[in-house]
Amino acid sequence: MATVKKAKKARAKAVSKSKKKSAPLVKVVAKAHGLKARRMPETLRLTSFRPSLTVNNLARSLAFYTGALGFVVGEQWKDGDVVLGAMLKAGACELAISQDDWKLGRDRKKGAGVRIWCDTAQDIDAIAARLKAAGHPLTEEPEDHPAWGMRSLSFDDPDGFHFSIARKL
Repeated sequence: MATVKKAKKARAKAVSKSKKKSAPLVKVVAKAHGLKARRMPETLRLTSFRPSLTVNNLARSLAFYTGALGFVVGEQWKDGDVVLGAMLKAGACELAISQDDWKLGRDRKKGAGVRIWCDTAQDIDAIAARLKAAGHPLTEEPEDHPAWGMRSLSFDDPDGFHFSIARKL
């Protein structure tokens, strides 16, 4: 009970101070409760991020992501017996891939201007070796970037989506 009274007292004091100094009430109340005030308007805070890629050949992409990279299939979306897409998992991250329906044309360029950066605690050179053993070329060999504090490699998936995987040095 004493804690509730203290909180109410702190809130009343904060409101009275805010009127005197004309500080935003949100900041004053947050400070009174030992919290960090949020910027207003409030910035976006996500709890996960799941890119979704439309691919030319779903079976080929599934083989690449599961075989060459080591993703696992979390779920699949079907129309009858036909697989239309899948949610792939790698650690706590997910990547959705779906078969292109070709409504925007078969010559549509994929991956232009987009790079997906991925962080890992795994050995970058081992990932590079796995990709190469699967017959998949790298666009950038494993390299240390001391200024960024990481080692990374880059590759394009079968449809030209650009990926970089990095590990802290």
